[in-house]
Amino acid sequence: MADATCAIGIDVGGTKIAAGLVDLTTGTVLAKHVVPTQPGRTGSVVLSVVAGLAQEMLAAAQSGQHAVQGLGVGICELVDLKGNVTSDFTVAWKGIPVQRVLSQLIPTVVEADVRAHALAEARYGAGRAYDLFAFIAVGTGISSCWVQHGVPFAGARGNALVLSTSPLTVPLADDSGSVSHVLETYASGPALAQRYGRGAGRAEAVFAAAEAGDAKAIHVLQTAGAALGNSVAFLANVLDPEAIVVGGGLGAASGLYWDSFVASTRQHIWSETTRTLPIVQASLGADAGLIGAAACVAQK
Repeated sequence: MADATCAIGIDVGGTKIAAGLVDLTTGTVLAKHVVPTQPGRTGSVVLSVVAGLAQEMLAAAQSGQHAVQGLGVGICELVDLKGNVTSDFTVAWKGIPVQRVLSQLIPTVVEADVRAHALAEARYGAGRAYDLFAFIAVGTGISSCWVQHGVPFAGARGNALVLSTSPLTVPLADDSGSVSHVLETYASGPALAQRYGRGAGRAEAVFAAAEAGDAKAIHVLQTAGAALGNSVAFLANVLDPEAIVVGGGLGAASGLYWDSFVASTRQHIWSETTRTLPIVQASLGADAGLIGAAACVAQK
């Protein structure tokens, strides 16, 4: 069997769980399986699903004669510096020794998903050209991560990722005043659908309506992008990155949402020399989370 240049990555998100066997040299996904998260399930049930996916990827590795270094799990929760899940907003793993349980199957690293995503882009994607960049993940939730010399910054407790609950003020549609919002309830994927209404179950319906010329959908996308830009500009003003890299499902979107976001970011950046920084979309697509989770195995 060849040297252990592969790892298993599992990205546990609010909508889906994506597992893959990843070549750590190139970031290539050699095998993959995606299942719904069904976040209403208990934490132990979700953990069993993850363990089953890990076993499936181990079997794929054995079949292809790939040696595996370990398992990396990215989770859409807060994770401390020792790999303990410390929140339970979406997946109820708080208090469950996930890393220890999965390590009985294969050596395991547990990391916050946004740091895993950021690591993937730093190693294999749009962040490779930059020593200092801010990574923003926009999808079911909104998070951020500072990356310095290829290493995602976790903070003193592992909590340096909370962008989604930052309060912000946006104008009312009729310009009669303003109202305070939490970013994630205004600019995330589920927020777009909720703000638009009209039976839109997902953000994709809002984008389709906007492309068809629906005025309300256009307003929702433009104002959501502007709100996101306001918060990201705050990071740029505080951290002065070389670039901003944006990933996640909404981060890959083009058109009104992206254009409004970029314009708003630049508008709210104070320094003229920072205002022209590159604002780029992540390049690894839907596999970024599992690739980054696998890369965490080599990072630790």
